[in-house]
Amino acid sequence: MDCETEISQGRRFAFGRNWLRFGTLIDEERIAGATRSLEAALGTADLTGRTFLDVGCGSGLFSLAALRMGARVRSFDYDPDSVRAAGKLRLEFAPDSDWSIQHASILDAEFVQRLDQADIVYSWGVLHHTGDLWAAMEAVCGLVAPEGTLYVSIYNDQGPESRMWTAVKRRYNASGVLGRQLLLTGSLLYLGRHAPLRAAQRLTKRVQGNPQGTVPRPRGMSRKHDLVDWVGGYPFQVATPEEVFSFCHERGFELSHLKTCKGGIGCNEFVFTR
Repeated sequence: MDCETEISQGRRFAFGRNWLRFGTLIDEERIAGATRSLEAALGTADLTGRTFLDVGCGSGLFSLAALRMGARVRSFDYDPDSVRAAGKLRLEFAPDSDWSIQHASILDAEFVQRLDQADIVYSWGVLHHTGDLWAAMEAVCGLVAPEGTLYVSIYNDQGPESRMWTAVKRRYNASGVLGRQLLLTGSLLYLGRHAPLRAAQRLTKRVQGNPQGTVPRPRGMSRKHDLVDWVGGYPFQVATPEEVFSFCHERGFELSHLKTCKGGIGCNEFVFTR
């Protein structure tokens, strides 16, 4: 089954459509934020001569950041709209660059076998949306060159709350426009329940049509598009930091960077060296 069929049947969130909308906000400030994020996690600002494989490239923002840092970049995504979003970004900011973009899935074993190993394999917030997290993890581990780097982020396992969010996401993708808007509003209020005034202010801005995405977040992202991605992001799987560490350690990787969401909602970020 292809991505567009899954979306039409309510079995998958339209990640690419969200990235296409986010792409209109990308500017030098957001690119700089993404670049700083990569530099901090990788411990270097210079990727000259190194290959960078972006697994599930989304908008292409981090592929572009790696390119600006000197890497030779190859990107792919399962969602054709994400491929289009990354292509538009390349056309606008790096039209003659050493950056290839393909439509493919990390779960496509034949495609993965044709890929060369890369010095840096990057997949931020993607593998848990494939429908088979651990098969996807196995595939990305195999794509890392000897002494190379694996940089992944995986949604944190919150136990019962993660199961609640799985139900919300499933309902979102099976709903119409009104149902999705209600789920977004309810989720915004729930996420802001410990700071109700701030949540109410954000809700008011949404109702008034304020884009809520004009001020870049850390990593150059957008609060509005992150919210839609969070509430709609299905398929959805989670893992504890210990599970991710053990999985990679058993395959010959050593942890060099860890940034957790402190047991709460969101992604735990890992950088491993092979």
